[in-house]
Amino acid sequence: MKKIIGLLSLFIIISVNGFCQAPPKPYGPLPTQGQLNWQEMGMYCIIHYGLDTYTNKEWGYGDEDPKLLNPSQFSALQIVAAAKAGGFKGVVVVAKHHDGFCLWPTKTTEHNISQSPYKNGKGDILQEYREACDKLGMKLGVYCSPWDRNNPNYGTPEYLKIYQEQLRELYTHYGPLFISWHDGANGGDGYYGGKREVRKIDRSTYYDWKNTWGITRKLQPNVVIFGDVGPDVRWVGNEEGHAGETCWATYTPHAPDEGKEPGNGYVKDYEGTEGTRDGKYWMPAECDVSLRPGWFYHKTQDGGVKSPYTLLDLYYKSVGRGAALDLGLSPDQRGIVNEIDVKSLTEFGELLKQTFAVNLAKGATLTASNVRGNNKAKYGPQFLLDNDRYTYWATDDKITTPQLIIDLHSSKTFNVIRLRENIKLGQRIDSLSVDAFINNKWQQIASATSIGGNRLIRLTQNITAAKLRLRITGSQAAIALSDFGIYKEPVHLTPPKIGRNKVGKISITTEAPVSSIHYTLNGQEPTLKSSLYKGSFTATDDAVIKARSFEGKDQQSETAFVSLGYAKADWKVIDASNNNQAENAIDENSHSLYSTLKQESTSFPQQISIDLGSVKEIKAFGYLPRQDKQFEGIVDSYVFYTSNDGKEWQKMASGEFSNIKASLIEQPVVLKQSIKARYFKFEAVHVIAGNGITIAELSVY
Repeated sequence: MKKIIGLLSLFIIISVNGFCQAPPKPYGPLPTQGQLNWQEMGMYCIIHYGLDTYTNKEWGYGDEDPKLLNPSQFSALQIVAAAKAGGFKGVVVVAKHHDGFCLWPTKTTEHNISQSPYKNGKGDILQEYREACDKLGMKLGVYCSPWDRNNPNYGTPEYLKIYQEQLRELYTHYGPLFISWHDGANGGDGYYGGKREVRKIDRSTYYDWKNTWGITRKLQPNVVIFGDVGPDVRWVGNEEGHAGETCWATYTPHAPDEGKEPGNGYVKDYEGTEGTRDGKYWMPAECDVSLRPGWFYHKTQDGGVKSPYTLLDLYYKSVGRGAALDLGLSPDQRGIVNEIDVKSLTEFGELLKQTFAVNLAKGATLTASNVRGNNKAKYGPQFLLDNDRYTYWATDDKITTPQLIIDLHSSKTFNVIRLRENIKLGQRIDSLSVDAFINNKWQQIASATSIGGNRLIRLTQNITAAKLRLRITGSQAAIALSDFGIYKEPVHLTPPKIGRNKVGKISITTEAPVSSIHYTLNGQEPTLKSSLYKGSFTATDDAVIKARSFEGKDQQSETAFVSLGYAKADWKVIDASNNNQAENAIDENSHSLYSTLKQESTSFPQQISIDLGSVKEIKAFGYLPRQDKQFEGIVDSYVFYTSNDGKEWQKMASGEFSNIKASLIEQPVVLKQSIKARYFKFEAVHVIAGNGITIAELSVY
């Protein structure tokens, strides 16, 4: 009997300490099912197509004629297929942008697709996207802008009823959605039914987010709501497509879908980029960026489509940092994604497939320094190599800095490392390092922070080793690591960089030595038969330069592209609101700055006038805002003049630089008609912030 009791006691001890060991307790805020679904997607596209596609604007004013929307071959299927070819898992349709035009036959406003010639007024582009997503196995999301520059009721309580009804229509009639997308662009000048005035609102309170998003929760319970500060997914704080090296999935503050503070429309870029360690809410980041320089299609930007390797770099800096990549697609005036864009998307998708097709750690023997309750069947490191994001290697509660040996059994060459946590238990790990056993000793090859739902470490060089070591160097709790993989990104050359100095000399450089660089000046793709770059040279005005790096006959980089305006060697500043360093506005250096911010006066407009040195035919001009992530002095409203004597000026263009605060690229303005002139004047009517203006560079084309 005593023997039986002893065996029973031993069995109980083993059970408690081993096979019945409780899972690790969750740490911190946890994701909802909708947030888990969103994390697993990794990438999706936001589609900007509407009246702005035909007016060559980024933000419509609200007075555009619906009859402009009459595409010759609109195809939601082609657009969604282009996204799928890039490896994206869904699309967010801009159902209504700030101009107030609705792409579905809404009952809330006449400013909708039923007033366009498309399908004789019987079209419903949202329904076409729904059907395309269903056919291709893609998920659908919507963005209905809360700002409406067309609606005469905007700024009043009556408009809020209209906006909420628009959301009800979208959530009710277009099937299950994965995301309800919102941004912080709200209030300002607009058409507003013909009143043409400025209307200011408090975007934190005007939209009654608690009850407005209550509609979302009721009609689409599995959707995630994206806003500047959530409540489910936060803005990363830039429109450049990248999160911080450290990027926490938790964040404080929170948007008020449960009455919490503050409202949508408040985020600081550095906060969104990094998140908040031990933040109050699970609110991972979305990294939005357009495939083109702008969000809507502009033919002048055909040469600015991001290359496949640029997209791959953004993938590592967004999805690879636990965030999601939201890539903007811009169908052209035909109503389809342009062939240039499709090519880049498709090649990017192939790069992803090639890189992550095979986990080179498969079949390895994993030896952990600690396994929770010594229960390897339930918590052992073998789960790191399966395809389940929620099976995991766990340690005992007091073990927060364990080690893992990965014996690959034979030498493997790789340049990418992937790790994931089981985020159903929270974001637990602070930091880690990876070593390789090379030349009979351990050498550190990588380190990282903030793993969360996904962490990709892109190594600067190939590593060949048969044995690796993972060291968790910091964790807030017992670890719950679900994934470890090593991968081989295909070999490629980086495209060269093209620059021009003040005297007009063109230079083409590469990050690493290559066999040769070849270039063209006529917009054609460079080959080994094209001009060989031997040193800096002078190009004609308005040159379209393309260049490629070559390694032997078999390897070539992607094409670098730059469209240069008139050379500035003979340009001179003849007048400026503050002539101190005004030459910086035309010195071909994007990092130098012409600034009037130190003036005591705060009056506007402020201006700078330029002598081109001779008469030029001017078709367009460009304003490059400051590039240092500061916003003081950035011009968002302008007037552009030309002159032949520098005294009598002719107004050629005026307007706003839409979305410039979030998109700090050169702002191109095409004139309605070209003009021959020797002088031009750039006048700043309004700035985002500050008492003066800042200009990184002015160009004319």
